[in-house]
Amino acid sequence: MKYRQLTKEQFESLHHEFARFLASQSIDVNEWNQLKKEKPHVAEEEMNVFSDVVWDDVLNRTNYVEHFSKTSANFFKCDETEIHRIVVKVDWDINLLEQEGFEWLMKNPMDNSVEIFRGSKSYNSERNTEIFDLIEKGSTISKGEIYEYFNQLISE
Repeated sequence: MKYRQLTKEQFESLHHEFARFLASQSIDVNEWNQLKKEKPHVAEEEMNVFSDVVWDDVLNRTNYVEHFSKTSANFFKCDETEIHRIVVKVDWDINLLEQEGFEWLMKNPMDNSVEIFRGSKSYNSERNTEIFDLIEKGSTISKGEIYEYFNQLISE
């Protein structure tokens, strides 16, 4: 398995897609129920393959991820061959996990209590695997508005 199996909730929300996936494997609902009962390891493998297909599809379309902690934020732009990172650190009395702290940062990005760093690197392994690792460590997929905001700010 390349990534991790989807959660029960994710499978439920992708019920129709999973049914189509099984149909593409020539497995109908009766065969699926029989597989789960008689060959749970085969059913598990089908779920793993489907999970990898879903994750690959999501990760192929992912261009930005972000991760917030109390005093810092990491914004990533995921190009084809490189990942770009902007790190924003704030003074200890500003909590970026709270709406008030985040709004303060967006209004005062050049304040003396804010430090901004930027860097880029080639992927150490496969692009999607590295993005998936960031997600597993707490990052979320984003549209990139905040990354682009800070990128423009520090490029001027």
